[in-house]
Amino acid sequence: MKKQLKSKKYSLFEAPSLSDAKMRKKHDIENIVFEIDQKYQNIGINKTYMVKTYGCQGNIADSEKICGIMDNLGFVEVKDEKCADVLFFNTCAIRENAENRIYGELGRLYPLKVNNPNMLIVLCGCMPQEEVTVNNIKEKYPQVDIVFGTHNIYKIPEYIYDAYTEKKRVLEVFSYEGDIIEGIPLKRDSKVKAWVDIMYGCDEFCTYCIVPYTRGSERSRRPNDIINEVKDLVNKGYIEVTLLGQNVNAYGKDLKDMDYTFANLLEDLAKTGIKRIRYTTSHPRDLDKETMDVMAKYKNIMPHLHLPVQSGSNDILKKMNRKYTKEMYLDKINYLKKVIPSISLTTDIIVAFPNESEEDFEETLDLVRKADFEGAYTFIYSKRKGTPAATYDNQIDPVTAKRRLLTLNKLINEGFAKGNKRFEGEILEILVEGYSETKNHLLCGYTGNNKLVNFEGDEELIGKLVKVKITKAYTWHLRGELI
Repeated sequence: MKKQLKSKKYSLFEAPSLSDAKMRKKHDIENIVFEIDQKYQNIGINKTYMVKTYGCQGNIADSEKICGIMDNLGFVEVKDEKCADVLFFNTCAIRENAENRIYGELGRLYPLKVNNPNMLIVLCGCMPQEEVTVNNIKEKYPQVDIVFGTHNIYKIPEYIYDAYTEKKRVLEVFSYEGDIIEGIPLKRDSKVKAWVDIMYGCDEFCTYCIVPYTRGSERSRRPNDIINEVKDLVNKGYIEVTLLGQNVNAYGKDLKDMDYTFANLLEDLAKTGIKRIRYTTSHPRDLDKETMDVMAKYKNIMPHLHLPVQSGSNDILKKMNRKYTKEMYLDKINYLKKVIPSISLTTDIIVAFPNESEEDFEETLDLVRKADFEGAYTFIYSKRKGTPAATYDNQIDPVTAKRRLLTLNKLINEGFAKGNKRFEGEILEILVEGYSETKNHLLCGYTGNNKLVNFEGDEELIGKLVKVKITKAYTWHLRGELI
């Protein structure tokens, strides 16, 4: 049973506490229905807004909710920050350079705020969930009017109303995990592809990662709410959905009143009539045989899996608190290749983690060769304050770190090209997304294996599934001819 959303008055400076977040004080998660209080309705009439999004698919999905709420308040979206009455920065905290970029943007906007004091600048997303960020904003960035975190997007109407009427800075960031808020209006970026949140938060606590502190503990949406959302998307003509969560494979573990897993959800969604299903992000420890079998059973579950491994060294994996070994990881992907021979695998890898030896790095290269990855996001370890790894001894020097990254990237790129090469001469189904950014006269879209294809065709094909014969494979994309 869902409860109605009730406004709860907050302190104008309620900041997060990293120590409180680490305590993981569980509270009963409530399912609440979003609605806009009558006194907040129409506060955006004759006003505009703009949302700048940084980070992962989760941030993109959150921005769609922000836009949906703002539209429902009467605001009109604009694409020029100089024309915005309310400017949102929906931020990422996964790496320090991402945060520094946001601070630079906020500094750049100070003159704009001086010239237009009625403009509201809003900082939201993952960065505000860090205690140090909130302290910096309070002390050094007076141009920021509203600060909130990842758990309380639904309170945007209240925050904007109070910022306008009380003429004070509004800051509220929860240290505890949020509730499940259903019914938040969405303004989706696409009319054929949709992000669908299935759960929030993460309980893995990898030693290098700040996400469990910024996104809270794992909370699963109710199955029927997800299934009904996808059915509604099918009725509206959507072709593809991507299921989102910090660890989608852990879906359902917190649903105490039912025995319902991610594999169950995936199978139920495959029966909705949606033509394409993808999901991200997966944790190798929680990827089970049942999920892989469901993937193999249904053709509308795409033959691509992004499965972050992070390292091929068991010693480093243990220091990362990843809770699996190199051998366990390879066993799982070998089973996946057995049941889905056409599968494309991509991954995330961190090099130069504290104490990573040359032998450890060689173990990572060995895993890459055995796994046959067809792409990877690769990173040099970035120290995040508040995480255990930030205190580890033997941080790797920058020269060694860069050398290892370049060596790894060379091997990854070879796998990328090899993975593309196997599709030459094949006829593949492509979801056409638009014109290529680098080849303006060509249309582009993605195969089921998540391969980018460029080909000649008419604009009327955008948003449709078409058959394309692959004529040439390049490292980063495929070239094809429309059938």
